[in-house]
Amino acid sequence: MKATTPILSALTLAWLVPATLAQGGAPATAPSEAADAPLRGEEVAVLTDAPAVPPPITRDHPTRVKVELEVTEVVKRMADGVDYTFWTFGGSVPGKFIRVRQNDEVDFTLKNHPSSKMPHNIDLHAVTGPGGGAKATFTAPGHQTSFSFKAINPGLYIYHCATAPVGMHIANGMYGLILVEPKEGLPPVDKEFYVVQGDFYTTGKYGEPGLQGFDMEKALQEIPDYVVFNGSVGSMTGENALAASQGDTVRLFVGNGGPNLVSSFHVIGEIFDRVYYEGGTKVQENVQTTLIPAGGSAICEFKLETNGDFILVDHSIFRAFNKGALGILNASGDPDLAVFSGQKKDEVYLPEGGAVQAIPSDSKPAAAAATKEERIAAGKIVYGANCAACHMPNGVGVPAAFPPLAESDYLNEDVDRAIDVVLHGLQGEVTVNGDTFNSIMPQLGLNDEATANVLTYIYSEWDNKGVEVTSEQVAKVRAAKQ
Repeated sequence: MKATTPILSALTLAWLVPATLAQGGAPATAPSEAADAPLRGEEVAVLTDAPAVPPPITRDHPTRVKVELEVTEVVKRMADGVDYTFWTFGGSVPGKFIRVRQNDEVDFTLKNHPSSKMPHNIDLHAVTGPGGGAKATFTAPGHQTSFSFKAINPGLYIYHCATAPVGMHIANGMYGLILVEPKEGLPPVDKEFYVVQGDFYTTGKYGEPGLQGFDMEKALQEIPDYVVFNGSVGSMTGENALAASQGDTVRLFVGNGGPNLVSSFHVIGEIFDRVYYEGGTKVQENVQTTLIPAGGSAICEFKLETNGDFILVDHSIFRAFNKGALGILNASGDPDLAVFSGQKKDEVYLPEGGAVQAIPSDSKPAAAAATKEERIAAGKIVYGANCAACHMPNGVGVPAAFPPLAESDYLNEDVDRAIDVVLHGLQGEVTVNGDTFNSIMPQLGLNDEATANVLTYIYSEWDNKGVEVTSEQVAKVRAAKQ
């Protein structure tokens, strides 16, 4: 069993029990009435873009906090080769992280940039009052509005736009998190990160290149093309991966902007020592996966007992590996082999049966590439969506499981054979660069143009032979098997 780490403290307990029962069972004072220092001073809130979090609040008294958010409608990357017009609080998705203290008085100003095409407002779930501030902040393009509220209840809260049509505004990325720290403060940890999941509904299917629009029909049917962390596919992978060290205690402030899906949030290879479920002040210990409703949140804490890559996912798992809800937390440092040994042996095992699997596709024909460069660019997107999970983004494959595509003698010896593998899958032993592999390559259901594009991309990368594969070549190989 994983050892409980010493994050839990008297400060945590003070947050978990904001209103204990008095003698005789009478309820204690409400959070707004609990003893606290008088309000004094003022400050401007530190606001951050995900995955960064503002520094912890160290003052021992409430103050007047000034928060300003600017709404902008901006074209940004959804995935490689795919753009989307996001509506944002502060220029990014999710919006800025806001951190205040219990009993602070918040002066809030919403600015709608003159270039915006729509009016916007904000509903902060941390606000006690009609609409969470939505009616008070209905703001036309080129205008700004303001209101104030008292941060009565500690917890982690979603905020979002609530201008009609509300679902469309949220679906375009208008959400973020506001943390109301308990007056006792939060127990210290080594690293804090800001992660928000959202589901997106685009006119084109997943990976279809170009500037994509919002599809209301898909949103009404709750069938998203993308489910992502922090506004885009790969927002927390590669160079953007979260970074910590072996031995660090980590706190994740996790939200779910929705607008529709419930998140089954999980970190592969970790167990949450504590989860403040639904963003409130109650804690659950030793949690594997926590549900985060649309318009909700959770605080997840754990210690990194060993090193390596820990994968953040929505455990509704096709969302992670096929729609984008995946991130990486890289823990540097030395392994603790008593915690995790790594692979000890690799032996041959030959089960019975098995047939080539097929991945069905209802893809529409891709637009024909006019040049080899266009074909390579389109093929890169197809590769990322269909091939990278097994053969790796850099084409090196997985030893004893999936053969390398980089410098591949198997591919470079016979282009028609490579086309046949992509079209029809492959089962049985193959030798690639001197190593034997016996896994299953499924049928991908790609059309001729997409097949030509992805193979041209592969042949143009990683010291392969650089040939261009055409859709006419693919059609000829396909016809030979029919």
